Amino acid sequence: MAIAKAERLMNLALCLLGTRRPLSKRELRGSIEAYVEAFGPGNGGAAAGDDAFNRMFERDKDDLRELGLVIETVEGVDGDTGYLARRDSNRLPPVALDAEEAAALGLAAKVWQQARLAGAASGALQKLRAAGMPLAEDPYETHSALEPRIPVHESAFEPLMVACRDRRPVTFDYRKASAARPETRHVEPWTLECWRGHWYLAGWDRDRQAERVFRLSRITGRVRSRAAAFTASVPDHVTVRETVESWAGETATRTARIRLRAGSGYPLRARALTTRSAGHGWDELEIPYGHGLDAWLVEFGADVVVLEPVELRADVVERLRAVAKG
Repeated sequence: MAIAKAERLMNLALCLLGTRRPLSKRELRGSIEAYVEAFGPGNGGAAAGDDAFNRMFERDKDDLRELGLVIETVEGVDGDTGYLARRDSNRLPPVALDAEEAAALGLAAKVWQQARLAGAASGALQKLRAAGMPLAEDPYETHSALEPRIPVHESAFEPLMVACRDRRPVTFDYRKASAARPETRHVEPWTLECWRGHWYLAGWDRDRQAERVFRLSRITGRVRSRAAAFTASVPDHVTVRETVESWAGETATRTARIRLRAGSGYPLRARALTTRSAGHGWDELEIPYGHGLDAWLVEFGADVVVLEPVELRADVVERLRAVAKG
């Protein structure tokens, strides 16, 4: 909704809620600044101005009713129809939460630790506490170490979240694991999803004319969005996790044997089928092997040595050489 229209609707709603008696269209036309500016003296012929105002007013009234405002129509107000929104008809019932519901809300508000969503969640909790909700002593307060958290360290998260919501194409520089330098991508963003501590964006890559998933930590520079229509339809279900799992070899039927420096590579250790000490500060692991495992192993740099299969070792070496050349 355009800011000008939103402001006009807000002013109309405040007028209708703040009056003690029904207001006619003539009174509303002379009281709301947006109506005065558009349909005041000197803005065209009277008949044309009346018709345009009536159309706008009816649209605004319908929009407010669609948003949930109860507007009453009263006949015979100075020979005209009057309008008002009674407060008792538009007042929400008191919020009543039991202990479990209050605890669930408190826990949900604590999930976001970064980004501007944390401020909104904190403000909502304060309002509920002020209303008497038992949020201050929920069972999670004394077990903060067990609180779930969704960290958002990437600066790209917020602009991409807004772009997904508003269906706005974006442009950003993206560095693949195997590339020495980032390249510009033009994407129609669909959804953001967190998987194993990392945020991913799924969308339509305009240059490749295909669905793609991007890891936010590999986006460099600023995310730029523009007002334009999507060229591809948004699917009902986006398989972000399934796509990332296939990259990481989650659906693999083969295994690989690697050597991993002691005290490093926890994500690899978490997926290992077997682990044994190889001596001299190294461990030997057997891990699932599937498409994209080479790109994932490259991220661990000198902490990983691929032992077998031979083709996986060759792929990892080739990727590392490409990075070194850059």
